[in-house]
Amino acid sequence: MQNLPTFVFVHGAFANSFSFAPLQAELALLGHRSVAVDLPGHGFEATFPAAYQAPQDLDALSAEPGRIKGVTLADNAARVIEILGRARRNGPTILVAHSRGGITTTAVANARPELIDRIVYVSAWCPVDLDVSDYYAQPEMADVDAGAFVATLVGNPAQLGLLRTNFRTADPTALAAFKRAFAADLTDDEFQTFLNTFQPDENLDVGTSADRAQAATWGRIAKTYVRLAADASIPLAMQDRMIREANALTPDNPFDVRTLEGSHLRWLVHPQPAAELLADCAVR
Repeated sequence: MQNLPTFVFVHGAFANSFSFAPLQAELALLGHRSVAVDLPGHGFEATFPAAYQAPQDLDALSAEPGRIKGVTLADNAARVIEILGRARRNGPTILVAHSRGGITTTAVANARPELIDRIVYVSAWCPVDLDVSDYYAQPEMADVDAGAFVATLVGNPAQLGLLRTNFRTADPTALAAFKRAFAADLTDDEFQTFLNTFQPDENLDVGTSADRAQAATWGRIAKTYVRLAADASIPLAMQDRMIREANALTPDNPFDVRTLEGSHLRWLVHPQPAAELLADCAVR
């Protein structure tokens, strides 16, 4: 096991390490070790107020403080760097990012490239030419309904110091919007099960232009981009744009590009193809 890499997984918004458990099981059956990181304020550090339980009290929930308030991108990067340092005692590391986790992963690679042997972005944000918030205004995101989740937002983010979403809503319109965006190819039961792993709070800081991919550091790490072909939250056109921008930044070290069929979440619910793809990355 000494020469095999350790996969280090970084989750996306409102998620946590729990969502990687089925994928980690598949990797273990292929003989690979892995660790899933909980970013600060996630996992067992998350806040689940009584007002979020049933019956819900949305007025109270809109004012309830959350522990993720004040968490920064730098805090997220520090958590991953600490885990990478410990994992590296056992050999090489492969840092795997999903969705918003790509922002943290890019910041980590800018800061400590020597800790990473390969980065794998799985339909994850990889900001190169623009800040992440600015990508949302680009043509590739035109079909993403940014207002679809407004009805599930709770409280004022500026006052709470965090973004709070009611994933326990029973509103059929909101649930349908979530499913279209993240899991259109899952059964209703699979979708509802995954939805119940989400936590209500997310931090606000997504970094600045200084946290975009840097050629001198991030750019020297071997990297793979796994496209999710039916992703409706980060459409394929946007995934391809980020690949092109990254390859233009480091033309001598382009992305190794792979593709998995399915939505934003399918690879985590039906993980065997993803595990086999990652296992192949481990021997490159």
